[in-house]
Amino acid sequence: MKIIIPMAGRGTRMRPHTLTIPKPLLPIAGKPIVQRLVEDLVKVAGEEVTEIGFIIKEDFGQEVEETLNKIATSVGAKGNIYYQGEALGTAHAALCAKEMMSGKMILAFADTLFKADFELDTEKDGIVWVQKVEDPSAFGVIKMNEADEIEAFVEKPDRFISDLAIIGIYYFKDGAFLRSEMEYLIENNIKDKGEFQVTSALDSMNTKGTKFIPGRVTEWLDCGNKDVTINTNKRYLEFIKDEDLIAKSAEINNAIVIQPSYIGENVKLENSVVGPHVSIGDNTIIKNSRVSNSLIQENAMIENLIIDNSMVGNFTSYTGKPKDLSVGDYNNIKE
Repeated sequence: MKIIIPMAGRGTRMRPHTLTIPKPLLPIAGKPIVQRLVEDLVKVAGEEVTEIGFIIKEDFGQEVEETLNKIATSVGAKGNIYYQGEALGTAHAALCAKEMMSGKMILAFADTLFKADFELDTEKDGIVWVQKVEDPSAFGVIKMNEADEIEAFVEKPDRFISDLAIIGIYYFKDGAFLRSEMEYLIENNIKDKGEFQVTSALDSMNTKGTKFIPGRVTEWLDCGNKDVTINTNKRYLEFIKDEDLIAKSAEINNAIVIQPSYIGENVKLENSVVGPHVSIGDNTIIKNSRVSNSLIQENAMIENLIIDNSMVGNFTSYTGKPKDLSVGDYNNIKE
């Protein structure tokens, strides 16, 4: 089994957090988004994963490439790095790893995480993972037949087709067939909504006899902007709350950690209350503060603050002002 992960997007909706690192390397409960995705895919793959291909921008740099290769190695697979020079659609992105497209493979886009209670049936022709949504017009959707098979794929429909949205994770028994269909799209300049789409290739494969079935996830977790990423961190902490989430090297002095919260290596907490649903990266210091439902990255300094529903980047220093007050009866003070 092989896994291909396109992740060359700039993550503009997550700026300023993506100005220095790609969005899929932002941490969720102490691990990069793409590492969480890889680990969850390996769990449901049903077979040994031998190779993982990461499609990135060439200017992401050597450190990013080394991190991605280490993620592949951590699950027993070989890492491969591919470059996408221009953003021309999901099919164009996937095809950057065309030399990996053979045999059984999973294609997964790195801006989404999931929870699923099934193991892949790798003898099926293809599986498209979906989730019910309230507004399907913003997504690719599937249309089902009476045999519970997918009969059509529609990209961002302008009229109601289905409320089953494609979450961006696909299994193919014949990766070479997918490759040939994607190559045909590009060679013949066949676009949908102005781009080369995976759903166009799936439609063609479906017409030629490939039987796709839906794989329904129990939870679909988005990482598209700050608020939904914080919610994804919250949900992930709930998933792993039975694990030991506080590093042994963390120093907790006159502070309380409300679980589930992740506390990284060499974190220092002093005179503070942290949690629930907080992730704190390595070497961060928090003093005289109250932090809840937030993501604090590495080497940050937080002092004299009340923080909720927030993301704080690496090497950030944020110090508030302590107050010395004498407030009488019946006052109502807002800041």
